[in-house]
Amino acid sequence: MIQLQTEPADSPLTGKSKWWGEPDMPQELNWPEITVTDEDGEEYHDPLTFVCQIRCEDIAALDSEELLPHEGMLYFFAALDYFLGDFDTPAYPGMGRWQPEYFCVLYAPSCTELHTHHLNYPDNSPATLPAEAITFSTCSEAADGLRLLGQPYIEEVSEAVPGALSLLQIDGEDRWNLIFHDCGTLNYLIQPKHLKKRQWDKVSCYLFSF
Repeated sequence: MIQLQTEPADSPLTGKSKWWGEPDMPQELNWPEITVTDEDGEEYHDPLTFVCQIRCEDIAALDSEELLPHEGMLYFFAALDYFLGDFDTPAYPGMGRWQPEYFCVLYAPSCTELHTHHLNYPDNSPATLPAEAITFSTCSEAADGLRLLGQPYIEEVSEAVPGALSLLQIDGEDRWNLIFHDCGTLNYLIQPKHLKKRQWDKVSCYLFSF
């Protein structure tokens, strides 16, 4: 299992593993959005929060079972605005299993010819949290914190989605103002048979909080 540690970056992280910031994706991949209906019944598109990108070669030596690709880039997005303190957001996914529109996992088979997708406010300032560098290390099967692979840290999640692996586990973090209610985690879950076939569209997301 692979633990993630993040820290503020002192140099650009273009094309590298990073937490927050802006995704570096091929032109054919689009920033995932959710369709929202406002109080007047008008629809608009709200971008999902970019969580992280994992350069797969960075975790290859730690993935002895070859569960994940060892080349290319994995991207994780989710509707996290509410949990980052924007309590007025119309996109609140709720507890338990999230509907598919509230999260997304994308994959690019190559880390070349990537394009940084920018997301700015009307005044042209960045609409994303500052990017942080990621370092990877091995950890136990069901460790807490930020983690790739293994079983969910919270047993109730494993019971709710039997047999699923935690593709990515996210804990709350005060310095990001990321709070999953009282004490919770968000798990991107995938069945081993779907992971083996790289069926990223089969990923589910589950929020649990005590």
